[in-house]
Amino acid sequence: MQRKKNVDMPLNRDDLLIRLGELDIKTTTVEHSAVFTVAESQSVEIPLPGAHTKNLFLKDERGTLVLVIAKSTTAVDLKALAKRLGMGRFSFGKPSLLMSTLGVTPGSVTAFAVANDIEGRVNVVIDEALMVHDSVNCHPLENTATTNIACEDLLRFIRSTGHEPSVMALTAGDIAARS
Repeated sequence: MQRKKNVDMPLNRDDLLIRLGELDIKTTTVEHSAVFTVAESQSVEIPLPGAHTKNLFLKDERGTLVLVIAKSTTAVDLKALAKRLGMGRFSFGKPSLLMSTLGVTPGSVTAFAVANDIEGRVNVVIDEALMVHDSVNCHPLENTATTNIACEDLLRFIRSTGHEPSVMALTAGDIAARS
């Protein structure tokens, strides 16, 4: 269910919720004040079950793009992850690249944004620590709300965008044990 290319019109929150409905994916969304970081989100009451996520939009020195979807408490070892993925040193993607690729601004990066990567440039990596939960909480393409989705439905949504997520350990100790 790939979207038609329209670089001027990335998927927005309403489009996302419609698309989830078309996939028969049940979600619950709650409104809250804008949060730009995991630390800020801890001061906002978000009455949803499941694990909260943090998302890292990364670029390696060769220009390969990666969206890391991690449990909010996971300490992601970027150096070890780059090595494990066979990529060069990671840096954070610039806001202009984030907008042109995923259609969101800093602070609104989310697993759902892969729907806007119509060229398939972004590799998706999911923290295996998230997958032990029944559901996860992600921004619905804007940071003024949080959407709860079952883990299996999140994987199904990501696959519906043409991306095949890699589920793996993201902490230093776990990466070293598996390398």
